[in-house]
Amino acid sequence: MSSILDAVSIVLVCKDEIFPIKRQNFLRAFPGYWAFPGGKVDEVDADSKDTHPLINNIPPKLWGAIRREAQEELGVDLYDLLNTGTITDLKSIGMALTPDFNPYRFRTYFYGIHLKEKPSFTVDTNEAEIAQWMKPEDFIAKYQAGEMLVVPPVLRVVKLLAQNPFCSQEKLDLEYDPSLEVPMIETICGVRQYMPLSHTLPPANRTNALVIGDLVIDPSPKDENELEKLLYSIRDEELKAVFLTHHHVDHHQFAPDLARKRNLPIYLSADTQMRIEAQRPDYFSRLTLLRAQDTQVVTKWLGQDVRVVEVPGHDKGQLALMPQSRSWFLAGDLFQGVGTVVIGGSEGDMAEYLKTLERVINLSPEAVIPSHGIALGGVTILERTLTHRKMREAQIIDLLKGQKNEDEILVILYSDVDQRLLKYARENIRSHILKIKRENLT
Repeated sequence: MSSILDAVSIVLVCKDEIFPIKRQNFLRAFPGYWAFPGGKVDEVDADSKDTHPLINNIPPKLWGAIRREAQEELGVDLYDLLNTGTITDLKSIGMALTPDFNPYRFRTYFYGIHLKEKPSFTVDTNEAEIAQWMKPEDFIAKYQAGEMLVVPPVLRVVKLLAQNPFCSQEKLDLEYDPSLEVPMIETICGVRQYMPLSHTLPPANRTNALVIGDLVIDPSPKDENELEKLLYSIRDEELKAVFLTHHHVDHHQFAPDLARKRNLPIYLSADTQMRIEAQRPDYFSRLTLLRAQDTQVVTKWLGQDVRVVEVPGHDKGQLALMPQSRSWFLAGDLFQGVGTVVIGGSEGDMAEYLKTLERVINLSPEAVIPSHGIALGGVTILERTLTHRKMREAQIIDLLKGQKNEDEILVILYSDVDQRLLKYARENIRSHILKIKRENLT
């Protein structure tokens, strides 16, 4: 069980407007997401000795964090605004607890701070790309147009404020019945992320089964019980096909069963079909298989065509999806929101993988969606992945020049890796060595 940290979210309200920010794409936590100013509670925050009728019922550590975060992110002292009467009301909107399937968990307290006039802010651009006053209705409209990344509690707060600017003590947690359902979030409007438990590599333990348009993508529950939960969760989705990104088992386990139960055909690449049927010739029996290939339109998202993009490297037959606006890019296993990508075996090719990363970076989608973890704003994660792989290649070249063998390279480069993952680290080393030898880099 992951530890839970306290955090605060500062919801500034002035008449009929709120003050959200768009987080920078280069941030490690929730890059590119629209949120409210705030952050995690530090130990020093509990030392606050401030007193005022509007904050006397707020735990000192939370008020201390609210005041500190406002100073750091907005360049404004909320305590001064309290004492000058600029803040007319301050109350708890509610608390959201990050669900237990997330590796990083927060207990986030949302506080509504009502102002009689708009202060002058000095926004920290290391934190916020955009910071502006806007009406809750306009925020919701931008989200519904697919122009925002938003975590569910923030969207819930904005919708509540649109109904009642003085809402308080609302329930903001993600609600689902774990005995019947798998969790689902929709950080991008029209991209519903169902998260069944799957047989994937640690530290991840779930593979996203995304519903986009009339497709369900990579449904791969780990067992029949989880399959039944997924089927129950998507019971009201109007689906016309299953789409498989590639042949690894954590992207298609029980997918044929789901397809048969819902009477759906399956989109997949020729390579994916070949590799799966080589292991299990009858795997797709009694199913209609549809060939998916580069540039093919396979569904629509918010009225836009969604096309297939071939992304070899991690797997020769891997496919991605992207709408015409490039608002998002379903990257599959090009990167991991949780864990790392393995390039190895007969299907992996490090040179192709690096070329694919460069291609997607050049496409510059607004957000990228992994198979494990949540969507991330921009392509910073892909740029970091590419930089890391090139750095690793340079290290291996130097070690090969120093006459180090594969075992010695593994020990030197991966001494701090979980023992369960060393065989996958070895695969990555082998893929780098094959590329290095082919290109005569030593």
